[in-house]
Amino acid sequence: MENLRNIWKPELYRIQMEAPKPKRITCDDLRDRPEFYGREYHGIMSHKEATLILENEPNGAYLIRKGSQSNDFYTLTLKFDDKIRHYKLYYDGSHYIGSKRYETIYDLVADGLVTCHMELKAHHIFEMINSKANYPESPYVTLNKRKLNTLSQMHKSSNKSSPIITKDETKSITEVDSIKKPPFDLTPSIEDYPLMVKYSKSHSFKVHTFKGLNWCELCANFLWGFTAQGVKCEDCGFIAHSKCSERVPNHCVPDLKKIRGVFGIDLTTLLNAHSSTLPFVVKKCVNEIESRGMDSEGIYRVSGFADEIEALKLAFDKDGEAADLSVYSNINVVAGTLKLYLRLLPVPLITYEVHPKLVQAIQMKTLAEQIVALRECLDLLPPAHFNCLQYMVQHLHKVTQLAEVNKMSAHNLSTVFAPTLVATPPAITDLAFEIRALQALIENCPQIYYGNK
Repeated sequence: MENLRNIWKPELYRIQMEAPKPKRITCDDLRDRPEFYGREYHGIMSHKEATLILENEPNGAYLIRKGSQSNDFYTLTLKFDDKIRHYKLYYDGSHYIGSKRYETIYDLVADGLVTCHMELKAHHIFEMINSKANYPESPYVTLNKRKLNTLSQMHKSSNKSSPIITKDETKSITEVDSIKKPPFDLTPSIEDYPLMVKYSKSHSFKVHTFKGLNWCELCANFLWGFTAQGVKCEDCGFIAHSKCSERVPNHCVPDLKKIRGVFGIDLTTLLNAHSSTLPFVVKKCVNEIESRGMDSEGIYRVSGFADEIEALKLAFDKDGEAADLSVYSNINVVAGTLKLYLRLLPVPLITYEVHPKLVQAIQMKTLAEQIVALRECLDLLPPAHFNCLQYMVQHLHKVTQLAEVNKMSAHNLSTVFAPTLVATPPAITDLAFEIRALQALIENCPQIYYGNK
């Protein structure tokens, strides 16, 4: 057996290697064989007859039969642990007994023998995996910390702040989530402040069939079996047993190679992938508008040319932060692209969970009560949404300072942006409360975010 000293907990791997190997017991003189079975099929046969055939064979021996002509299933008869076992077997393009699917009967039997052997010899390890025990030796603690530290160092070298807390990766999720969101000043932009919060993102686990040898990144135990051995995060590639995945912390750091474009991508996912505090589409569009569009009459209300907006969208998706906005002389194209980006977010900046509380807040009797309630609503937003909404409200507040020229008051802007920024159920068609709430955020931006008088 190969040297296992330098790999994670090798016990399950050793146990899998000790599992019996499939041995096909053939029947050569049979007619009317189903097209999806080979010579392992023995026709109509009772379990007693099948037992007689296998009783002197080694563990791992198997055959396929049909108990009676009326059965709508076939039977896999298998010898394991010196006992003869019978399983209902089905075929629908793939062979299966339970939920797993196999291309060949041999694969099904091989995987089944490993599973049975594991259940017999490794129950003590399974009990640990299925328990809610902490894993002090978990590779997650070391590998994920190393990954996050590497991302942080890369980001520091490019003079960008990282939204990842790397100083103490052993903090609990509760501790991390309890850290207050970074302050927001109306003069400098949010990226001028050191970031104090980690964007918490859950993993997107999917059942996966792994090639070669793989170990769970949480419990460090081997992913046994030959198919659907565990799960893999579609965003960051984290690998785990299905049971272990239920206890993996929400520290998903997406791989940029898996993120295609920027439009229509979940905000937290995108910011984690780019190690950024704000989406660059929002920053670049806002900067461009503030540099040459603040006095443009009807800014955000007047539509840009649809084909140019689409061209700029494609440029952002293709070139990222290198996209050149100066080539679009019509500032309404830039404004339209910004609105499109915000509109295509899978979850709007003001989330569905916060929406009803926002409606309640704006119905408070006095402005002071409204401001307090709106602050409480904002604190319920995910950090990525909280920060991006701050940035947009700051910008829109600046736009209103030139309302005499650009004709865009807080009410006008909130009418334009409420359908985009606020997540409202489809049944709601009257956005009066949402418009009022967004207008209050814009008009009272200094008081809401800082309590300024």
